[in-house]
Amino acid sequence: MGARDYPAALEALSTLITKRTRGDGSNRGDAFDLMPRYVQVAGLEEPLSKMSVIHVAGTKGKGSTCTFSESILGECGYKTGLFTSPHLIDVRERFKINRQNVSEHVFLKHFWWCWDQFKMNVGTDLPMPTYFRFLTLLAFRIFIDEKVDVAILEVGLGGRFDATNVVRTPTVCGIASLGFDHMEILGHTLAAIAGEKAGIFKAGTPAFTVGQEKEAMDVLQMKASELDIRLQVVSPLNEKLLNGSKLSMEGDHQLSNAALAVALCRCWAERQKDEKHVTMFDEAISMGHLPEPYIKGLVNARFLGRAQHVQDPEVQGLSFFLDGAHSPESMEACGKWFCSAMRKLYQMKGIQPEVSAMGKNEPVIHASCDSSALVQNMEQSSKRVLLFNCMPQRDPSLLLPPLINLCDINGLPFHHAMFVPGLSSYVKVNVDLPVASKAKTVENDTDLSWQYSVQRVWDSFTPATTEVEIQKKATEWYELHSCVIPSLPAALDLLRQYCREHSSLKLQVLVTGSLHLVGDVLRLLKR
Repeated sequence: MGARDYPAALEALSTLITKRTRGDGSNRGDAFDLMPRYVQVAGLEEPLSKMSVIHVAGTKGKGSTCTFSESILGECGYKTGLFTSPHLIDVRERFKINRQNVSEHVFLKHFWWCWDQFKMNVGTDLPMPTYFRFLTLLAFRIFIDEKVDVAILEVGLGGRFDATNVVRTPTVCGIASLGFDHMEILGHTLAAIAGEKAGIFKAGTPAFTVGQEKEAMDVLQMKASELDIRLQVVSPLNEKLLNGSKLSMEGDHQLSNAALAVALCRCWAERQKDEKHVTMFDEAISMGHLPEPYIKGLVNARFLGRAQHVQDPEVQGLSFFLDGAHSPESMEACGKWFCSAMRKLYQMKGIQPEVSAMGKNEPVIHASCDSSALVQNMEQSSKRVLLFNCMPQRDPSLLLPPLINLCDINGLPFHHAMFVPGLSSYVKVNVDLPVASKAKTVENDTDLSWQYSVQRVWDSFTPATTEVEIQKKATEWYELHSCVIPSLPAALDLLRQYCREHSSLKLQVLVTGSLHLVGDVLRLLKR
């Protein structure tokens, strides 16, 4: 037996990543009907049936809902376990105990135990579980051994056939906002997608959801009725309940995620027969606010790569706004958050935004006569850049318009758009970041055809700028409205170089379209 250190575990885990197209059903180890057998092999049947679980599905917001729930219950004094996906920097992000990534020691102890158990028991009729299924089983093993009071599980994909759905008796279930994503697997209508998500409902288990489109809500209600359970719909959190505090995660959509988390936590405590907790909650609500532990939990929750603002550690004036939005609905939420963040920059300069006639949720920065010079100065000293990549399975013609339209409506169009390939490998867990000496080799070996396709989609929605570029005969990347950069490190170098050469200029870079891209940027900045 070779080394059993952390790098060796990541190499072993990488062998479980399949190279097939998602949803083609060709790998038997990815079959849901094998999950109970894997649970049996890992000796998890009885302890898993006793584990108290909050199970959350959804298209967008399920990870935030789980993170809010973990933070609330942690502030209430419970020992929490949280399983989410994907990870952005380190695979241990997927497994949290008391709001902290599990240590390498804990990870390795349970990883190699599970690895050995499966290797000894697999065969023709029971292949090794695939990557996500193995990680799910590992999470169960860790949470059971660590004796958590509650395990909060985020569905990986869909619901009905997701690995986490092997849990037969969750304490409470939640469905976050639904929309169009993973359609090649879940279906091409909201009704079909809702049906897959509702697969986590169980007879005897209370269920909650947020407001949904009628097509989706009808299916959720029907599935709940078939199981004779009541599906409770929660409204977005009234900010007055926070007693003057603010959610840790920005964006109006987080009010719905926070409200769902509050409902799940209160229901969980009631089903645990924790009368002290329920009394505390009800007394606080009667006074017009949430209990203090709930407020602290919502204020202190942290979720990497979602509505996250990071200042470049090397160059002043370069800041990154990171959000892993990758569906049309989440891109719209990302656009609202980014515009809100940009408005705050203007407010800091003494400019008050006005609300557009198009609606209260889409405020537009409007310069009065007194402030027009200041606005012009801000525009001259500040540039907005989009750094974008998405997987070929997604349609950029659906992803980009919500973002473009929101920024245009708010008077905050992008000055530049950069389209880059990602660094993350889909066949390895740990990705070695290219050093400067290898950068040219990496760039020369990269197929950029997809990035050029995405760029063409972008240009089709912003045609006016291309005419200006032709007239100017632009040659440098910053003179172009859009460009393809052969590698992410090269894009970062160009942004930094530009800021160094234009010390009076500030760049605000929105990184979105892919959680993998967001993770790659965070790792580069951390390095």
